[in-house]
Amino acid sequence: MNKREKQLVALSAVVGLALCAAPSASAMHVMEGYLPPAFCVIWGAVCLPVLAAGVVSIRRIAREQKKVLLLLAMAGAFVFVISSLKIPSVTGSCSHMTGTGLAAILFGVPATTVLGVIVLVFQALLLAHGGLTTLGANAFSMAIAGPLVSWGLYHVGEKLHFPKKLSVFLAAALGDLFTYCVTSLQLAMAYPSANGGVAASAVEFLGVFAPTQLPLAVVEGLLTMLVIMGMETYAMPELQLIGFEKEVKYE
Repeated sequence: MNKREKQLVALSAVVGLALCAAPSASAMHVMEGYLPPAFCVIWGAVCLPVLAAGVVSIRRIAREQKKVLLLLAMAGAFVFVISSLKIPSVTGSCSHMTGTGLAAILFGVPATTVLGVIVLVFQALLLAHGGLTTLGANAFSMAIAGPLVSWGLYHVGEKLHFPKKLSVFLAAALGDLFTYCVTSLQLAMAYPSANGGVAASAVEFLGVFAPTQLPLAVVEGLLTMLVIMGMETYAMPELQLIGFEKEVKYE
């Protein structure tokens, strides 16, 4: 089996897993209609500049680095698959892995935002997971805030000469956790506690998310690390094209 055939088999496996993920319609990101209209507009407006930068980034990749488009597509499929596997949590939301750490490490935050928004739209329309009115809030937490932390932590790890496996694991796991910190804050801002306001409400939401999200973050870190290792085996030329080859070999 040659390299291209192996890539086709890998992509087929990812698509197969996506089709096997049959989520419950009652489990959501932040579900349709759960946030007040003003919050929906504000979060959507905050996301627009990053989304526009992401479109520019992906157009540049398509124009100048066509050979890495398959890698970009697989990163998007990874986001779709593992963010569709969810555990019902707080009323109006759920706990699940995000998958955006992988794309952030490889392609940066703007491109990851585009992938995240595409996934969120498909999940809202086809899987009853999330919603269109809450798309901005979900995009900010899962496709901007979390990836920003993952991207930053990975590059900090590089500068501090952390082992590659550790940098990837921490970036993916803590990016996942930060996504839920932001989601908790979004919910708390929309529904502040009668006693303690936004801060108390945020702590309550975090307390409910934590039992399910902490182990899921660890699993996401491990999965992302394994996927990177697989890409180093079967997609080294593409990784070199996007500049990931500087520290490809694990210590």
